[in-house]
Amino acid sequence: MIRVLLAEDQAMVRGALSALLSREKDIEVVAEVGRGNEVMRTALALQPDIALLDIEMPGLDGLAAAQALHEVLPRCRCVILTTFGRSGYLRRAMESGVVGFLLKDAPASELAIALRRVMAGERVVDPDLALAALSEGMNPLTPREREVLAATLPGISHAEIATRLALSEGTVRNHLSAAMQKLEARNRMEAARLAEQKGWL
Repeated sequence: MIRVLLAEDQAMVRGALSALLSREKDIEVVAEVGRGNEVMRTALALQPDIALLDIEMPGLDGLAAAQALHEVLPRCRCVILTTFGRSGYLRRAMESGVVGFLLKDAPASELAIALRRVMAGERVVDPDLALAALSEGMNPLTPREREVLAATLPGISHAEIATRLALSEGTVRNHLSAAMQKLEARNRMEAARLAEQKGWL
């Protein structure tokens, strides 16, 4: 029996996924959580074989939850199931020890098959997303540039970004300038949106 921990913040989607997987004779959903910061505690208590994680959840995103699980409970295989088919997310997921990356718009029948393949020791990645990740290349942004761009998204001023990140305004401007150059963006908002679309933030 494959024991699955399901982490998805949308209750209706979580219920549908649980019902879908429960139809399989060899798969048991042992827990459902709606927040990323509930994943580790639940996984440690129940020791599931697979953690099926959404990326965007309150408390902690799925990639950070996968990283933590990989470090603390490496026998639990992490699979990302997301709406966000961004190649940058795929790269970050693989760096976090994730062994499966699937899109929610894939046929439902593929999910159970993917979980069985993961349990057999395979990596399972949406083929179109894998191709996109290869063609886009590596994320050119430094961790600090990503942090400054992410802080830019709400449209706040350089001064507010500097305060939030405990940097000088000049340092913020330098990081934004470098990021804009790398992404060939006309302004900081365009750079932030481009990086977000690629899953680099």
